Amino acid sequence: MAASVYLRRRAVNVVALTLSACATLLGLLFLAWILWVTLENGLGAITPRLFTKITAYADQGGLSNAIVGSLIMDLMALLICAPIGVLAGTFLAEYANRTRLGATIRFLNDILLSAPSIVLGLFVYVIVVLPMSSLTHGAVSFSGFAGAVALALIGLPVIVRTTDEMLQLVPGTLREATLSLGIPQWKMTVQVLMRAATSGIVTGVLLALARLAGETAPLLFTAFGNNFMTAHPLDKMESLPVAIYQYTNDPNPALHAIAWAGALLITLFVLALSLLTRMLFSRHKVRYD
Repeated sequence: MAASVYLRRRAVNVVALTLSACATLLGLLFLAWILWVTLENGLGAITPRLFTKITAYADQGGLSNAIVGSLIMDLMALLICAPIGVLAGTFLAEYANRTRLGATIRFLNDILLSAPSIVLGLFVYVIVVLPMSSLTHGAVSFSGFAGAVALALIGLPVIVRTTDEMLQLVPGTLREATLSLGIPQWKMTVQVLMRAATSGIVTGVLLALARLAGETAPLLFTAFGNNFMTAHPLDKMESLPVAIYQYTNDPNPALHAIAWAGALLITLFVLALSLLTRMLFSRHKVRYD
């Protein structure tokens, strides 16, 4: 009886490990396939013209205005969502950790985290773009600022959740030792706990930035796009995802090559952020494990 049970459990274990390994290999295969196709189609279009010409020149142009626009909107979005997200995550971890209010905020944050980006884009269109249009006598006021607000709503729940979890990983003994010295809780939170969880908080900000880099749908309703170079936040602003979307809908093969190059730039940017995030997270994990 014992031998048969042992053999059955071992057989189930072998089957489970085999299926897990096959699923992992399948996922890695598709990932390698995507990276290879992106490199194959986009590497040849990575030329100096891509970084010096604007999209107004069509197949003889580049993506300089789209690159600048993406950087500006992503940075503006981080300036909006990073402080709010860090403060909200700190409040959840240190002041509302086991309260009904904290549970409600976490639930709402999870809903926002899983909300479709196009819905957030339409929401910002209603609360930002249309009110600004009334100030311009009916002309629809798409702008880089509206795009940044939409991206901020996408990155905010990521930062909130990461900050909350990273602060909860800080050992409770550190809190007890700090409070035993008579230090106020706000000072302990700012000068001790947040400093100890700095790498984890930065990890959350980088993860949010990596997600923002590839968002297209919300920018179609907010920033809209611009074939010319602009850095003014109240002007229509081009971005890499929107430029890729527009070029892939064009029958011109030269524009398809530029779109592949833009996709490769985004892929390399997200890959670099992911590697940096893993490095910071591994440092944080070694510190507290």
